[in-house]
Amino acid sequence: MSPDGGAASRHQTLRDLAWLLGAGILLMAPGLGLKDPWPPDEPRYVLVASEMLASGDWLVPVRAGEIYPDKPPVFFWIEALLLALTGSIRLAHQLPSLLASLLTLALTYDLGRRLWNRRVGLWAGGVLAVTVQLVMQARSGQIDATLAVMVLLGLYGLLRHALLGPAFRWYLIGWAAVGLGIVTKGVGFLPLLVLLPLAWAHGRDWRHLGPRPDRRWWLGVPVMLLVIAGWLVPLLTRVATRDDPRLEAYVGEILFRQTATRYAGSWMHVRPVWYYLVEVVPWLWLPATLALPWLVPAWRARLARRDARYLVLLGWLALVLLFFSLSPGKRGVYVLPALPAFALVAAPLAPGLWRSRRLQHLGFVATSLLAVALTAAVIAVVAQPGVAELGSNPEVRAVRAPLIAAAGLSIVCLALAGPRKGLAALVGLFAGGWTILGLWVYPVLDPYRSGRGLMQAAESHLGPGEQLAIVDWREQMMLQATRPVHHFGFRTPTERDNRLALGWLQEDPRRQLLIPHGRLTPCFSIGHREPVFTDHESRWYLLDGTSLTGRCQPLAGPVYEYAPRSARRAE
Repeated sequence: MSPDGGAASRHQTLRDLAWLLGAGILLMAPGLGLKDPWPPDEPRYVLVASEMLASGDWLVPVRAGEIYPDKPPVFFWIEALLLALTGSIRLAHQLPSLLASLLTLALTYDLGRRLWNRRVGLWAGGVLAVTVQLVMQARSGQIDATLAVMVLLGLYGLLRHALLGPAFRWYLIGWAAVGLGIVTKGVGFLPLLVLLPLAWAHGRDWRHLGPRPDRRWWLGVPVMLLVIAGWLVPLLTRVATRDDPRLEAYVGEILFRQTATRYAGSWMHVRPVWYYLVEVVPWLWLPATLALPWLVPAWRARLARRDARYLVLLGWLALVLLFFSLSPGKRGVYVLPALPAFALVAAPLAPGLWRSRRLQHLGFVATSLLAVALTAAVIAVVAQPGVAELGSNPEVRAVRAPLIAAAGLSIVCLALAGPRKGLAALVGLFAGGWTILGLWVYPVLDPYRSGRGLMQAAESHLGPGEQLAIVDWREQMMLQATRPVHHFGFRTPTERDNRLALGWLQEDPRRQLLIPHGRLTPCFSIGHREPVFTDHESRWYLLDGTSLTGRCQPLAGPVYEYAPRSARRAE
C-alpha cells in the first residue's frame, strides 16, 4: 500500500467524503419526494412495508392481505422504519436506495484509499458517482441498491483482512454482512466468491496479499449462519407452532422456489447468455466503459506483475458476471453489486485516461450521438406527433417540454466542452439529465405512472357508503386508494377472478367493481357506460350488479381487503 494512503489524515478523509457525498447528493437526490411509487417494483415493496407497519407483523410480508413470498423481509423492515420516521410514502420508498448508494460511494472511496492511495480512492468514488446504473438505482424504490451496499460491505470486510490485514474483526463483519445480504435477497452470498481468486493468488505468492488463510477463517461461517438464524429461526418456529398451510407454502416458496429454482430454471426475464456483456454493462456502466479499450491492456500488464489487488477484484467481478450470465433469468439490475469493483480497478488508471486525447474525443462522439438521439425524439413527439402513435400517448405529451430541454442541454454541453473535453460534456449531460428527470419529468409523469389518476377518477364516482373491489389490480392502485379495497388475489387466473368478483358483486347492491375493458367478457357488460378513466393501456369501468351478462356462474372463494393508510387514520 502506498504511504500516501496510510498517512492520510482523518480530517483529509472526512473532507474527501464530504466532497464525494455532496456530489452524490447533487446527482442522486433531485426529485426526492416529488413522485409516488411507480411500477413494477416500487409500489409492491412500499405496500408490503406499509402493511407490516400497520399490522405489527415483521416476520411474514403481506401484500394487500395476501402473503407475499418473493422476498425476505429485511428491505421491508427498512422501508417500514423510514415510513414510520417520515410519515411519507414518497420519501420512504426512495430513501433506502439513496442512502445505500451514498454509503456505497463512501465504502468504495475508503477501499480504494486503503488499497492504493487517497487519489485513487477519490477517483474510484468519482467514477462510481457518475455511472449511469448507480444513479439510476439510487433514485428508485427497488431493492437492488440496498442489496448492492450489503454485498460491498461484505466484500469490504473480507478484503480489509485478506488484502490489507491482519484485520480479523473486519473479516467477521464481512461474513455478518453476507448473512444480512442473504436475508435481504438470496444472492447476498456474492462476496464469498472473492475467496476463489484469493486462494489462487495465495497459492502462487502474488504481491499485495494479507495474511494467509488459516483455521480461523472458518469462523466466518457460524457468524453468517447466526445472522440468518435471526430471521429463519423465528419464522420456522411460527410455522411449526401454527397449523397454517399458507405459512408452510410461504417457507417453501421463499427458501427454494425463489432461490435455487428461480436461478436454475427461471420463468421470468429470460435472456441470452451474452446479455450482460452486450446489452447491460457497455451502456449502464457508462461513461467508464468508454475506456475499456485502454483499461483491458493496462489490467493485463498489472496482472503480469502479479498484483493481487487487480487479480482479486477483477476475478470477483468476472465471477459475479459469470454467475448471473449462467442463469436463464436476467435483469440489468442484478449486476449492480459488481459495479464498485469495476470502479476500483479503473480508478488507478483514471487520471491518465482523463488526459488521453483519444478518449476525450470518444466522449465527444458519445455525447454527440446522445444529442442526435434526443433531437430525433423531440422531432418525433413535437414536430410529428403522430409518428408511431406517440401523439395519442398522454405520457409522451407530458414529457415533450423536458425532452426539448434535455436536447438543448446536450447541444450546450457539446458547444462548451468541445472535442478536447468530451468526457466533461458527457458527464455534464448526464448530470443535467438526472436533474431534469427528477425535478421535471417525475412530477409531470406521476399522475400516469402512480395510478393516482385512475383511483381519483374512481373515487369521484363512488358514494360514501359504497364498497369497492378491483379486478386485475396492481399495487399502485392500493396505495392511491382512499377507502378500503377488496380483491380476489394477486394475478388470479382471469376466469376465476371474474367469477369471484361476480359472486362478491351480487351480495350487496352498494358494491362497485373497477375493471379494465379487457376483462369484461364474458361475465360483464358495460352497456352505455362511459369509462371512468382511460390511459394508453386500457379503459377502466365501474360496474354494479346491473352489469351482469348471466353467462357466468358466481364462485365462492377468498376475498381480501386492504385498508389504505388514509382510511385507517379516519377510523
